[in-house]
Formats: sequence, C-alpha cells, structure tokens
Amino acid sequence: MHSDKMKKGVERAPHRSLLYAMGWVAEEMERPLIGVINAASDFVPGHKHLHQISTAVKEGVRLAGGTPMEFFTIGVCDGLAMNHSGMHYSLASRELIADSIEVMVNAHPLDGLVFIPNCDKIVPGMLMAAARLNLPAVFVSGGPMMAGRFQGAVADLNSVFEGVGRVRAGKMSEEELVELEENACPGCGSCSGMFTANSMNCITEALGMGLPGNGTIPAVAAARVRLAKKAGIRIMGAIEEDITPAKVMTPEAFGNALTMDMALGCSTNTVLHLPAIAHEAGITLDLDYIHTISERTPQLCKLAPAGDNHIEELAAAGGIQAVLKRLDEKGFLNTDCLTVSGRTVGEQIAAATIYDDSVIRQFSESYSTSGGIAILRGNLAPDGAVVKQGAVAPEMMKKTGRARVFDSEEASVEAILSGKIVAGDILVIRYEGPKGGPGMREMLTPTSAVAGMGLDKDVALITDGRFSGATRGASIGHVSPEAMERGPIAAVREGDQIAIDIPGRTLELLVSPEELQERLAALILPKPKISKGYLARYARLVTSANTGAIFREADAT
Repeated sequence: MHSDKMKKGVERAPHRSLLYAMGWVAEEMERPLIGVINAASDFVPGHKHLHQISTAVKEGVRLAGGTPMEFFTIGVCDGLAMNHSGMHYSLASRELIADSIEVMVNAHPLDGLVFIPNCDKIVPGMLMAAARLNLPAVFVSGGPMMAGRFQGAVADLNSVFEGVGRVRAGKMSEEELVELEENACPGCGSCSGMFTANSMNCITEALGMGLPGNGTIPAVAAARVRLAKKAGIRIMGAIEEDITPAKVMTPEAFGNALTMDMALGCSTNTVLHLPAIAHEAGITLDLDYIHTISERTPQLCKLAPAGDNHIEELAAAGGIQAVLKRLDEKGFLNTDCLTVSGRTVGEQIAAATIYDDSVIRQFSESYSTSGGIAILRGNLAPDGAVVKQGAVAPEMMKKTGRARVFDSEEASVEAILSGKIVAGDILVIRYEGPKGGPGMREMLTPTSAVAGMGLDKDVALITDGRFSGATRGASIGHVSPEAMERGPIAAVREGDQIAIDIPGRTLELLVSPEELQERLAALILPKPKISKGYLARYARLVTSANTGAIFREADAT
C-alpha cells in the first residue's frame, strides 16, 4: 500500500506514535488509508451540510475495511462574492484548491481519495488535483438545492439578482424583493438551476469520476447520504482494481462529458474548467475541439436560466445517466469508457430510464441541432469567445449595434441601473480577464440588471471576463486575447459598431484592419488593479481564457 511509506517498518515508529496520539488503534493503521477531502464551511449554502456527507463517506470507508482521514479545502461562494472585490478571488481559488490538496496528499501518503465538492471552483479544483495526483479517487458532491417559490411561481437565486433590476425599473416593489430574497433559496445545496456548480457536478458524473446520481440527487434527499456511503465503499474497490483518474479521465471521456455539456446547455464556465482539468491529465482540449462537439450535438434539455426546469426536474426525469442514454441512441458517446464504479459508461446507462421526454427531449424535438454553448471568433476575439446560445432569445442571435465601453464591471452596472443603456446598445466590459481582472470576475450583476430592466432581448454584453452560469441573454464572455494581453477588445471605442452573428459563429468590430492595428499600437495599458498578495502573483502566471486560464508552465517552475 502507498500509505506504508508513512506507517510500516521500524523507521516509522515515530509516525505511528503520532497516529496513536490521535486515538488510533493498530488495526486502523493496518488498513488502507483514505483521504476524505471536504469543502465544508459556514460560508456557502452548498457546503453547509457537507459534514453530514463526509460522515456518510467515512462510514462507507469503514464498512469496506478502510481508515478515513479527513481534511478540508477553502471554497468561495460566488453569490456572496458577487459585485465587489471578493469576486477577484473566485476563479483564482481554483488553483489554490488544487495546490493545497496536492500538498496534503503528497505530504501524507494515502491509498485512495474521496472528494466532497460542491459549487463553482471547488469541483474543477478538486478534479484538477485528482488528475495531478493520480491516486484512485471517487467524487461525491453535496448535491443541488431545491428551487424556491415566490408568488405562486418557481424562483431561484437568479430571480433575486434580476429582482434588483426590476426594482430599479419600477416593476417590483422593495417589499416584494424582500419576500423574494427570503424564499428563492430554500435550503442547502448548490443553486438550483443549471448554473456552474450543478453543471460541473453533472460533468463529473458524465466524465466517470462520480457515481450515478452525483449530479442530480437533491442535497436534502436521504439518497444523497446513501450515495456518499456508496462512494466511501466504492473507493476501496477502486483501490483493489487499480482504477486511477488517468484510466477514467481519457480523451474519450472528456468527449463524453462535453457532449453531455452541450446537450444539457451547461454554464459557459465549463468551457473554462474542462480544458484546465484536461491539462492536468496531460490532454489538450482546445476551443476548436469544443466547437466540433458543439456543432454536432443537439440541445436536448433547457434548464434554468434558459428554461423553466431545475435540477430536481432533471433528477426526476432520470438524471445524467438518462441524458447519456438518450445521447447514445444516436451514437454520440464512447460507451467503452471506464468509470469509477468499475463499470463502463455503456454498462451504467443500460440500467437508466428516461421518465420524462419533456425534460430530456427526443432528438426529433431537440431545442436546436447544435449544443447549448457556441464558440465565436472574429477580429474582436481572434482566439475565441464563448456564449450560452441556448439561453439567447431568437431576436438576439444576430445583432449589430453601438458599443458602450466600460473598463470595469462596476462602471457598467452604474450605467445600466441609472438608465444610460438603451435598446440596441452592446456593452463592452473589459480589463476583467484572468490577468486584467485579475481573476476573471463573474458578472451576474450586469446581466441580471439588464434582464431585470427588460432589456435582455435588446442589449448584448461582451467581455474578456466571464458570466455566471445563471446568466441568460446575449452575454458573450471569455474574449481572448484579453484586454490586458493587448487583445483587440482593448481597442474598442465608444460608439464603434460591433456585429454579433451567433449562428455564423462570428464576433466582429466593424473597423478596418489598418485602423485596428493603429489603435492597438497606440494602446497604453492601465496599471494592475491589484499589485500585491496572491492575486498579483496569480496575474503574473495566468493565461487567457481560451486556455482554461491555466498557469504558464515555464513561469510556474
């Protein structure tokens, strides 16, 4: 066993003494040691209940003859960090999570790992760590939040963000907003729509790193606790069968995960995280490949914010395994891929049932012939940009309009809420990329303000930053190269004409090539917004969004 380096032999007597100091008995040392990596904290609704999940995992490990050893990671709540300086730290926390897990696991030799993530950066950060460490590993998330209710209708966190814009537009009273905010998020779990957190939990299951049910069983269900026990039991089997992340996270498995991503209409942030996870697994996953998968995969589901269904409806319809089963009807999957269950994708989906064709549509009734996420290119985004096309109104799929240019999210929000943005405008929000932000802030506040004021079918947003998975409308993010890397978005001027063609996959600034080059040559970059601490180091190492915002390898050594 790998853990023998820490507990076997005469030379390890001091090590055993320290284990005895924690109340261990000799029988515990003789068993495989399982790291239980828990994101629990009092900061995040998706993490509040993870102590219960970890207790179940540890019970499962002990039932199967292992000894669990738990430690914790940080986790940023994007909702609480939104629209202030805290959001600079959200994406940047992904690398800290992966690095801290690497430190703990390599400092204390273990035989297997059970990861307990929930929410936006924690899931990809843990998947990156699993790929890097390549020890047998099983994931079990905390599960999704149930949807809330407001005035007889379904509500979620996005409803509250949009409610702010509605109050400013005189469409909702402040008293109604208070009622909404008290009822939109009814309890623990990752926010209830197909936002980034749930997108990543579903992708973990499709990738093969989580057991069936990982993406959709509600956080409050007893079935979630049972799944956690099964994960604890299963890690012992994965060790015995030597099922490592490298054997699960193969190029074909990433293809399966992306195919499901497109069919579900997941968050645009998945296009940021999957390349970074693949990079840790030694696999190149670029925007061209993502574009290929998107073009061939019909969108079969529309969940909030693109549609009215939430994760609980997807769970009732059969969950991720049912979506995969439907995709296999047309041969879109590699069913020979191994999963952490010890079974192949094909063996797992054989047991799945599709219970509701209105939630998981048949191919003949698909929402579109291509996936929920589209990759755009053009002189404004030579290295690519990303849009959640499944959440864009038909009248906004092709649009030419006047650029309204802002060098920060805060400036754009002030203009939106003060009524300075009108129908036909195209907001350009720049210097918000991984380096320029720094940290590539998520912009749910401006998109929600636009929607709340009734302009989401009239106003587009373009940014080198990123958008929340809760965003709907013509919100185009991840523009690469970013402004701080002298990308063309830095050369846009107030009043310029911009042409968006989502079906044609283009994003163009309507100026001549000569004019664009002259502007870029004369460009004077602003000073970094943050010049000390972790974010200053992050900005020096990070690359643009088209790479997954990974660190520059040469600089990181």
